[in-house]
Amino acid sequence: MLYFTADLHFYHENIIRHANRPYDNIQKMNDDLIKRWNKTVSPKDEIYILGDFTMKGAKRATDILCQLKGIKHLIKGNHDGFVEDSEFDKTLFASIQDYAEVVYGNIRFILFHYPILEWNGMYKGSILLHGHQHNHVDYNYNNLKNGIYRFDVGVDANNMTPVSAEYIISFFYV
Repeated sequence: MLYFTADLHFYHENIIRHANRPYDNIQKMNDDLIKRWNKTVSPKDEIYILGDFTMKGAKRATDILCQLKGIKHLIKGNHDGFVEDSEFDKTLFASIQDYAEVVYGNIRFILFHYPILEWNGMYKGSILLHGHQHNHVDYNYNNLKNGIYRFDVGVDANNMTPVSAEYIISFFYV
């Protein structure tokens, strides 16, 4: 199975207030995000993190990554400086990129941290996946209603849980 997520912001206390997350403190947020991830993603699943995993350094990033199931890929966001730290073990990710394109079920997914107005294959059925904005679920439904194949995979728009490629395909095409 293939999954996507973004904007986890592990150890980022201000994100609770900024994104109106349902947590009292960062420990509860971190624990719940890990629990939801591991309940959804199996060790053999691939998961793309579309940026902003944590802005709290290499050690904390490593601590969390080692607790998460799946084959992890990172599409860098504006808060992922930890990957440039010489102490960070980049092999914790299967890949680290600024942008990627993957095909699943004959659908091309464009992966970028930031939402953009046009993307490769936009008029041929490709779907842009992004994070960054900390939208809520209504954002994705508004895009669907307006015929815009752009989907925020961030936890704030998806019940704090990674989203499967199959769900996204069915969201737009069923």
